Amino acid sequence: MLEQRGHLLTEQTNSKSQNLDQMTSLELVELFNQEDLCTIQAISNAKQELSQAIEMIAAALSSGGRLFYVGAGTSGRLGVLDAAECPPTFCTPPNLVQAIIAGGEGALVRSSEGLEDSAIEGAQSIEKRGVHKLDVVVGITAGGTTPYVQGALQAAKTLGAQTIALSCVPAEQVAISADLDIRLLSGPEILAGSTRLKAGTATKMALNILSTGVMVRLGKVYGNRMVDVSVTNRKLQDRALRILEDLAGLSRPQAELLLEQSGKKVKLALLMSWTGLDAPRAQELLRSQQGQLRSALNIHLQSSIVSQ
Repeated sequence: MLEQRGHLLTEQTNSKSQNLDQMTSLELVELFNQEDLCTIQAISNAKQELSQAIEMIAAALSSGGRLFYVGAGTSGRLGVLDAAECPPTFCTPPNLVQAIIAGGEGALVRSSEGLEDSAIEGAQSIEKRGVHKLDVVVGITAGGTTPYVQGALQAAKTLGAQTIALSCVPAEQVAISADLDIRLLSGPEILAGSTRLKAGTATKMALNILSTGVMVRLGKVYGNRMVDVSVTNRKLQDRALRILEDLAGLSRPQAELLLEQSGKKVKLALLMSWTGLDAPRAQELLRSQQGQLRSALNIHLQSSIVSQ
């Protein structure tokens, strides 16, 4: 017998869109705009849990662990998107933040929602990645009932990893076994059951906050600049140079020279500029401070004062 899911918040009908098929295009857009405000409130209501997740993940990654997103359908694709954007934005190694989607890479471009129904496959996907006690696994499931995600979370717990559940239904509707349970209650969708809409938007917002917040904690950001940006194309090279120009007060030619001397590492280039250290000594100072630019700069300033 199939499980009845009509009671779930994500499956309920939205009274404001009962006449969706009779609305003008402008009325439709206005309704979407109004309803999307619910996603912002959903994030606000979960701010304590999101902040706890940032601390949990940052601590794990600082200790040699990895972050895994697990999902199916839209939820899985959102996890893949967030994981894929970490290396170019924060120069992280590809294995630091990983995404697991039911159906594998093929599910990114074609519907494979039927694959979400196997808890066993979810568990096996965790085991295949070699998840261990230093890792954190984030299970993403809008309706909270996805067997693939439930199986993955259970397997992760068995292997000693920390677990986080990210869903869009109240806890009283669906219980999820995880160390941290984050509920993004964005309400019934304009198109009933289509969780790629408000639930998907709220999930994307939450993942943006999680990954960016974690990278801030790991020292990938100075002020509000992505000082660990991977310089892999013209746009990112220009961004790197502008960071050096703005923060170090350099001309474009000076910034270009320093960027080359640092091996195209913006954080290292900034420390070299501010301290006068050569690349090897600046790199060693950064390493001693676990890559934290502000801490490295403070240590250098303190040692300079003491030596005077």
